[in-house]
Amino acid sequence: MAEPVPEELLRELAPQVLGALVRRYGHFDTAEDAVQEALLTAARQWPEQGRPDNPRAWLITVASRRLTDLLRSEQARQRREDTVSQWVLPDDWLAPPADKPVEASDDTLILLFLCCHPSLSPASQIALTLRAVGGLTTTEIARAFLVPEATMTRRITRAKQSVKNAGARFSLPPDRDERLEAVLKVIYLIFNEGYASTTGPHLQRVELAAEGIRLARMVHALLPDDSEVTGLLALMLLTDARRPARTGANGELIPMAEQDRSLWFRAGLDEGVALITDALPRGPVGAYQLQAAIAAVHGEAASWSDTDWPQIVALYEVLLQLSDNPMVALNHVVAVAMAQGPERGLELLGEIEGDERIAHDHRLHAVRAHLLEMSGDTVGARTAYELAATLTTSVPQQRYLNGKAAGAGPG
Repeated sequence: MAEPVPEELLRELAPQVLGALVRRYGHFDTAEDAVQEALLTAARQWPEQGRPDNPRAWLITVASRRLTDLLRSEQARQRREDTVSQWVLPDDWLAPPADKPVEASDDTLILLFLCCHPSLSPASQIALTLRAVGGLTTTEIARAFLVPEATMTRRITRAKQSVKNAGARFSLPPDRDERLEAVLKVIYLIFNEGYASTTGPHLQRVELAAEGIRLARMVHALLPDDSEVTGLLALMLLTDARRPARTGANGELIPMAEQDRSLWFRAGLDEGVALITDALPRGPVGAYQLQAAIAAVHGEAASWSDTDWPQIVALYEVLLQLSDNPMVALNHVVAVAMAQGPERGLELLGEIEGDERIAHDHRLHAVRAHLLEMSGDTVGARTAYELAATLTTSVPQQRYLNGKAAGAGPG
């Protein structure tokens, strides 16, 4: 009986094979088509003929041959024979023979930098990263972001063309630190969209959160001494550890204060705490490390009431010095309210509610509602909960907020 090819193996190898082809031949979009065809060939042949000793080298060889065929076909279609000699290297452009050794270098990090090129919008960076590095199909990406497949196809195609038009070279960019920040941000956005979906009927999309963690592990393996890379992986593991307790039997939202902490993933908590404990002393301390430290404090608390809120406040105040993110300021408000009382929290909320980046975000009004409820203002809390429910596009969030409004007292 044929043994199916493990999907995780092909997904792991896909960016390595694509990186090898783009490094050698260029033509990002055509190279990706060739890699996808090589993966399909592997899925068909390996179960019957056996997995090769070096799957990566096999895929690179098959993809290289297919790339050559595609490029030759394109040349013929466009009738550019008279210019072929100017851009084809006779010894290098043709596919290497099957027995020619393949370089062992892993170009995944360079591929990530390419997908996060500054000429792309954040949405395009995410889509291209999931397609080229994550190995997700266009259909899977479209489904994850609740857009038609044709829309996602156009977005990815435009992203590839933008990278090409920008003259991007397949090498580590000179602004590596700046671009690494974009890479980490894209990975974190992918994780967040999976952990707390912004739209649709489900609170979580587990496969998207898992892909974010997989990408973070990949970058961490390539840059194990980078403290912020370690911090991001720790943050995602510590956050994802709470996933089993975040929803009820019917998919309803359960806030952290009411979660059964015995359901949290212990292995994820332990790994996250170990990673951030190792990263912090190495410095310099960055935003992801601080957020991971905050998540670790939550993870180590036996209950909501046992949480070390003063420590969390102190960590957020350091984070505020590094970040102008309004969500950081909002989370600081919550921590202060838990440590010093709702009245102090409402005072701080008044200082940030004029920020246009967050003024119409449902989370600001949900926090106000919660603090008003804590302070005994049930009428104000009900109004704020109802407003927050109208501002979110997440169905579980809407149900939760409307439920809180109904339970806050008469309007």
